[in-house]
Amino acid sequence: MKRKTVFVCLVCGRQEGRWSGQCPGCGEWNTLSQETVAVGGAGKSAAVPAASSARRLDEVDASQHPARPTGLEELDRLLGQGLVPGAAVLLGGEPGIGKSTLLLQLAGAVAAGGKALYVTGEESLHQLRGRAERLGSLGEGLLAMASNSADEAVNAMRQDAPALTIIDSVQTFASSLADGAPGGVTQVRAVSQQLIEAAKETGSSVVLVGHVTKEGHIAGPKLMEHMVDTVLSLEGDRRHVFRILRVLKNRFGPTDELAVYQMRQEGLEAVPDPSTFFLGARDAGLPGTAVVMAVDGGRPFAVEVQALVAPTSLSIPRRNALGLDSGRLHLLLAVMEKRLQVDFGQADVYVKLGGGLKLAEPGLDLGLVASVLSSLYDVPLPEGAVFWGEVDLSGQIRPCAAHATRFKQAQRLGYGPIMHPGTGAKGIRRLADFQSALFGPG
Repeated sequence: MKRKTVFVCLVCGRQEGRWSGQCPGCGEWNTLSQETVAVGGAGKSAAVPAASSARRLDEVDASQHPARPTGLEELDRLLGQGLVPGAAVLLGGEPGIGKSTLLLQLAGAVAAGGKALYVTGEESLHQLRGRAERLGSLGEGLLAMASNSADEAVNAMRQDAPALTIIDSVQTFASSLADGAPGGVTQVRAVSQQLIEAAKETGSSVVLVGHVTKEGHIAGPKLMEHMVDTVLSLEGDRRHVFRILRVLKNRFGPTDELAVYQMRQEGLEAVPDPSTFFLGARDAGLPGTAVVMAVDGGRPFAVEVQALVAPTSLSIPRRNALGLDSGRLHLLLAVMEKRLQVDFGQADVYVKLGGGLKLAEPGLDLGLVASVLSSLYDVPLPEGAVFWGEVDLSGQIRPCAAHATRFKQAQRLGYGPIMHPGTGAKGIRRLADFQSALFGPG
């Protein structure tokens, strides 16, 4: 086989004969990686089978492949019904966020009623056993292997026939079917394809752990996310105790679900009702704080929006947002200056979401405006007040998604007054009316 050097885009997988700063396919910058690939001789073609292997779909028996519960209730709810035999799951997250911890807990739960295989390319078996003891995941059904070879992992899947196989992480493995160093585009693609084919052959559910880039995207070719059946993302701040497991793709269940976990000494503990988990021990009598009924992943929960408006002597005031879109902050400040005649030209404005949470949904607009105005006037908002609603450029408050879900949850938690958009007498339609209701006319 002849070999040649190509440059492969890490985002779209496009191959180029020479390096360039921008990928011609997807337009991303600095994503072309050098790889060595094998090419066949001219005029050669693969043999085509004479007979077709296609079958009638209604004759295929799918009753032998039901989803298996994992033993972790929140994870089962997230996936739909559990792990489907032969399915491939890709789990991404920042270093130290808890991916290996969650998967070792998953392996221990599956091993309690069957076999689970944990193949690590980053730890020794002694290190893995120490973590398993701390998490309480040791059991007779838990098998482990320390290897960087995809071929060895596939052989173990065929010999031991585990119900679950975990590959931690796919960027550290190499396959004999491809050239290049582990972690390269060619190797990651070949390793993923080899393991996915083995999963479909053996009926074992395989979970691939993927590293993330500094932008937060799963490292490697984008094709890997298309190859697997489910893509999960473990998010959060390592300086806080909570973690959010989010579904980005799911062929066997919902794609709008999330699960909230707390990091404990014994591992990740699921939060069954995160309705008020992110509020913490807040003081409702302080100005500049507002409670927003947010919806993310189909679940409503209350979050605290904090704002600080302080005088400044700088010619260009500071605008800083933590956990929120900074562009959204600039937009809302401009709307308040235009529609409410409020001057922020000589003031620094800082906003953040309490608990280190990161959200990007239009329903936060009304609570953000309320917290900024509360800090500007140094007047606390009514105790027990809750907000949601989208603010447009004309100063109108528009309804946002899942209004009934937010309202029902706010009533269940005992909040009041409930400030939300609407067309009737109970809803607020103009930002000026909202300001007057909270802080009086003028």
